Amino acid sequence: MIFRRPTYYPTWGWGSAFEELERMRRQLDGVFGGGGGRRPYRLAGAGVFPLINLTEDKEKYYVRAELPGLSAANIDISVTGRNLTISGERKIPFEDEKVRYHRRERDAGTFSRMIALPGEVDADKVEASHVNGILTVVVPKAEAAKPKQITVR
Repeated sequence: MIFRRPTYYPTWGWGSAFEELERMRRQLDGVFGGGGGRRPYRLAGAGVFPLINLTEDKEKYYVRAELPGLSAANIDISVTGRNLTISGERKIPFEDEKVRYHRRERDAGTFSRMIALPGEVDADKVEASHVNGILTVVVPKAEAAKPKQITVR
């Protein structure tokens, strides 16, 4: 004889706790009409803007942000402590009032994105360039943050 536990019955243990959370997520998706993995209560096209990659070498941090369609005049960059902030305004030409959208994923308006850098930086030597929709910000590390070579005697 095989006994089956009802799927709605909470269980005990670490693995079963995650199963219980997944079950509750599925129930909430059903309440909000999110069948088939869709989540209609999230706005279409809503997300983090701009998309960013942060890399480093021994001397500098490199922040690359995708900002298609923006000019350098519409981008502001500031460094405070260990935080780099990229902000600005994306303008999209206004459509005629008679136009009916079938899909609208590109938004216009102001944006601001703050990135916490992994270490101390030299804010006076930050450089930025904007080429083909890619903003590259080069942030030199502070002397205290750079690796030091120590000689063993």
